[in-house]
Amino acid sequence: MRTRRDTQFPATFISRRTAVSFQPETAAIRPITIDFPEAELEELRRRIATTRWPEAETVKDQSQGTQLETLKELARYWAEEYDWRKIEAKLQAVPNFVTEIDGLDIHFIHVRSKHENALPLIVTHGWPGSIIEQMKLIEPLTNPTAHGGDASDAFHVVIPSMPGYGFSGKPTSAGWNPARIARAWAELMQRLGYTKYAAQGGDWGAIVTDLMGAQAPQGLLGIHTNMAGVVPPALEQAIAAGNPPPSDVVLSNDEERRAVEQLDFVYRHVAYAHMMGSRPQSLAGLTDSPVGLAAFMLDHDRDSLDLISRAFAGQTEGLSRDDVLDNITLFWLTKSAISAARVYWENAEAGIQFFGVKGVKLPVAVSVFPDELYQAPRSWAEKAYPNLIHYNRLPKGGHFAAWEQPEAFVNEVRNGLRPLR
Repeated sequence: MRTRRDTQFPATFISRRTAVSFQPETAAIRPITIDFPEAELEELRRRIATTRWPEAETVKDQSQGTQLETLKELARYWAEEYDWRKIEAKLQAVPNFVTEIDGLDIHFIHVRSKHENALPLIVTHGWPGSIIEQMKLIEPLTNPTAHGGDASDAFHVVIPSMPGYGFSGKPTSAGWNPARIARAWAELMQRLGYTKYAAQGGDWGAIVTDLMGAQAPQGLLGIHTNMAGVVPPALEQAIAAGNPPPSDVVLSNDEERRAVEQLDFVYRHVAYAHMMGSRPQSLAGLTDSPVGLAAFMLDHDRDSLDLISRAFAGQTEGLSRDDVLDNITLFWLTKSAISAARVYWENAEAGIQFFGVKGVKLPVAVSVFPDELYQAPRSWAEKAYPNLIHYNRLPKGGHFAAWEQPEAFVNEVRNGLRPLR
């Protein structure tokens, strides 16, 4: 990647939409230009063409993982038709920056709204996602009047790449767990001069955002999550260990019982999380084989894999083939398969539960999508978040809701965070 990094950041960076002004103490913020050499794209296509294929699965469904037919069509399209330059141009069209926080370079997109009194919002991706997940949100969040909203719905949007992901630095020592990332995000928002702001996240972003809510840094007004952390800790610990719910945990309604069934399924079928949580360095092959990387990244959860498989079979809904390959190609070009995986190991070392209650006292908005890993019951949300300001169950959408259903997602963010304005 060729980048331009200025040693002294100018007082104002002019974007296509508006001027972005920073406080004087933010001179360490450096703009970067994303521009990968053509030789790297040619090498990617060469490696795809020389893939050593496994035999086909011995079942007719996804129960053994990403199916060979899906991978072969993905590889064909990737090598012959896919154009990275399209998403690169979209990335180039928004302001990208890097700043060092706690000894590590953190990349972030920062787009300010033209509307007065816009609410600053930091939005965090997860795995196997990246800033690509949130690209569809930028324009409707910052420019709501052009996308069915009112000027009062406007946000200033900050989208960071988590440590080890995309254009952020790769940690060279242990310790970058979600709690540390949450503290870094608070520092980032302060460095940008925001004295009042909100936070949003899904997947790892939901965990980071929950922890921001629990840490309650100065200026954070509240959070929105689309993967709520509301499971009673003892219950999640039992399910993760393959045990029945503890005797003192009472499941009082069908929503709670269904959530337990979903969580049990998740913990029995997240081989990728177990691998990255215990032996991430052993996944070195993901940095050597683009198709191997794709096969691993596609197999996040059953519903997402089904959705992506249908896209490569010509039945686009929610995610297109280009959407999927934009994200995978970013991982490939930034060589971030292993560095991104380590957040699972870091989280395991820190003992942070994926779905458990984190102790958030600030206002919280919850959006529940039907194909999420588990559907957070309202009863649990009300207990986990004593200042619950919004709870809504959506009719469509899955784990990567911002990516799959951006219009519905934007409406949830607007509605959920409106009480904070």
